[in-house]
Amino acid sequence: MQAIILAAGKGTRFKELTATQPKCMVQVNGETLIHRLLRQLDGLGLSRVVIVAGYKADVLKAHLATFTFKTPVEVIINDTFDRANNIISVQKASDALIAEDALMFESDLILADGVVERLIASTNTNFAVVSPFETWMDGTCVRTDEAGNITAFVPKAQINRQHTTDLLKTVNIYRLSAAYSRTKFLPYLNAQIVGFGGDSYYETVMGTLVAIDPEGMQAEVLSPDDWYETDDIQDLTIAGIKFCADPIQKMKEMGARFGGYWRFPSVHDYAYLVNPFFPPRAMVDEFHENLDRLIIDYPSGLSVNSGLAAKYYALRPDQIVVGNGAAELIKVVLAQGSGRVGVIRPTFEEYPNRLPADRLVYMNTDQQGYTYTAADIQRFFADKGLSQLIVINPDNPTGNYLTHAELLTLCDWTQAAGIKLIVDESFSDFADAEAVTSMLDRDLLDRYPHLTVIKSISKSFGVPGVRLGILASGDVALIATIKREVSIWNINSFGEFFLQIIEKYKGDYQKGLKRFYAVREALAAGLERLDYVTVLPSQANYFMLRLTEGVTAAGLGAYLLQTHAILIKDLTEKHGINGQYVRIAVKTREENDELLLAMKEFADDQNN
Repeated sequence: MQAIILAAGKGTRFKELTATQPKCMVQVNGETLIHRLLRQLDGLGLSRVVIVAGYKADVLKAHLATFTFKTPVEVIINDTFDRANNIISVQKASDALIAEDALMFESDLILADGVVERLIASTNTNFAVVSPFETWMDGTCVRTDEAGNITAFVPKAQINRQHTTDLLKTVNIYRLSAAYSRTKFLPYLNAQIVGFGGDSYYETVMGTLVAIDPEGMQAEVLSPDDWYETDDIQDLTIAGIKFCADPIQKMKEMGARFGGYWRFPSVHDYAYLVNPFFPPRAMVDEFHENLDRLIIDYPSGLSVNSGLAAKYYALRPDQIVVGNGAAELIKVVLAQGSGRVGVIRPTFEEYPNRLPADRLVYMNTDQQGYTYTAADIQRFFADKGLSQLIVINPDNPTGNYLTHAELLTLCDWTQAAGIKLIVDESFSDFADAEAVTSMLDRDLLDRYPHLTVIKSISKSFGVPGVRLGILASGDVALIATIKREVSIWNINSFGEFFLQIIEKYKGDYQKGLKRFYAVREALAAGLERLDYVTVLPSQANYFMLRLTEGVTAAGLGAYLLQTHAILIKDLTEKHGINGQYVRIAVKTREENDELLLAMKEFADDQNN
């Protein structure tokens, strides 16, 4: 058995990274792609590795000369790399393919350690390595029969992305016997080149062969966790996280993405906070049915969308503005103020991050167990000379909750003191402590024009990808100013469509919240049975957990990510946190049970 690596291409999508080197020399986690693959091949009893080089071949040869692997490495030059596709690189390796059975790789792959051993141990003589297809993937796919034989190669131009359940993505690894190469693969490949030139791909030949002989090539299925194809700089970042050997560092890098976890299909996200019981399937289907128009049509302007939001929340349009997520509105409203701003820590850092440090006055709550009341706030800030006070309710990450009566007390106090009050109630819908949880009331806003209410619709309605937030105030001049500051098209068509149809799903939303309250209570009870955590009271869709001495947030988070692909939030580096704390999201009952089981296993491993 030998290995053949196709490494002639330039990799133009890597931009400056391949200006002076071939794409197989770009690095992931400090190691070049070619070094990683050769390291994984070395010591497996292969007779040799044949590399087909082209672009910057001299640079690649110099790089290979620095290696000390046991397996012999030979280099073949494809001098037509700049005017032909990969079919010519395969043709250049014809003598090697005829001489001995081969595993053939493309050089832009990154594989998990142990994958090559499994492929060599396969009982299939000729196979293509494939993996479950995700709609964001690009390139050739295959179809298989029940016996695992490949029945068709499907070029990317023929893939219907609405009907992909029967497709598997090619990983660009093949095992070919010398007999198969000599009698079938290479004769058809040479005929393809004669007929159509070098401007084609060897997968076309594979497709012809399986059409002639449906049992001639099998599918070797690889888990999505075991491979990644690197075509551009973004891919290098994703691959670096997927194959990071340090689980603590991997957890940090995952968290630093702040989302986009569809590129990590196996990861279960308990770090970021959305409603687990909304939207309903019917709403998602309604988006699907209108997808074409939502993509190609302009959204309405700001005034229309403010009117839609006002209708839903029973406010006047001059009391409310819609934003591209709450983050856009936070930035704009804080830019309107001056003077000292009171902030309660730990908290959602988007607020203090928008202000210079010399304007901020912090009330730290670590000495009182991260709980506080309206009286505590009033007592602490009474002599601080504030011009603004920010209250997040329930707070993030603590889940601390002020009742509606307490908030009204703060409204009265701040109004009398000449302090503008910002209440962020992004998570208030999850509070089941009382009937009235929202400050979004027309008369209340008029009574307290110094009050501004901000709400992230993305979080409460479980649609963070839509990016919606609202800001409401009885100060109509402030609302008018903010509307002038944001773009006329500050939300996209998906956000507008959500506002258009949300009214008819109000009943589903309330039913979802009732389910949520019961599930949160059950999760709290399960967490409290773990002897290494203390659960802080929470009226939000998350819990902040204090870990006992000897258990670290990084250690727990790394264990959950490494062993169960569960991502949680390590709070130790968050401002205002003193000790080992994590935050976990409340999800469905089944997902919560999976988390509890994993956390119990962590305890068992710690005790063994």
